[in-house]
Amino acid sequence: MKRRHGLLRPWAYGPHTLFSIIFAAALSICPLLARADTPVTVGGSFTLTAPDGTTVTDETYRGKWLLVFFGYTSCPDVCPATLSEIAVAIEELGPDAAKLQPIFITVDPERDTPEVMGKYTGAIDPRIVGLTGSPQQIAAVAQGYGAYSARHKTEAGAEDYVVDHSTYIYIMDPQGKFVRGLDFDTPASLIADTLRKIMAQPDE
Repeated sequence: MKRRHGLLRPWAYGPHTLFSIIFAAALSICPLLARADTPVTVGGSFTLTAPDGTTVTDETYRGKWLLVFFGYTSCPDVCPATLSEIAVAIEELGPDAAKLQPIFITVDPERDTPEVMGKYTGAIDPRIVGLTGSPQQIAAVAQGYGAYSARHKTEAGAEDYVVDHSTYIYIMDPQGKFVRGLDFDTPASLIADTLRKIMAQPDE
């Protein structure tokens, strides 16, 4: 599968440029923070809804490495392209993919019902779990991960809007701790190689 280029339009995602720069800088110094024994507070507990309607929490996925990505099903380019790269990375991991759970969390809970999320992620790769919840639940998990989103009206209708959102892929360890972040346009081969190296490291 070929990677799509030129997906992030500056005029569509401009409002979060400063946020992205700051967060990218934070991610880049994570190794230094770790050496200084300073915790990186990304992630945390959450309660959301899976496509089958069941309630899931962060504890549901304990013991698995997580790839967490925030977006929405009506996203015109970044979300489907990023999830497609994640799907290819899963294939490239081979047997190691069993250690991993990719999660797609919507930032548009009003339109992204459990059924919508299930159909969307299932069409890309059924191993990617799409999670939704109440606006309050989504706001809480987004705050925990430092994920940005903002709605922008496009027409007069109630559902005529797009959602500007941050585009990082978060790698969480089996204990739910943040390991590192990847840019949305990281190719599948690099995602797989990064995961393979991280998962091969001995537990501390």
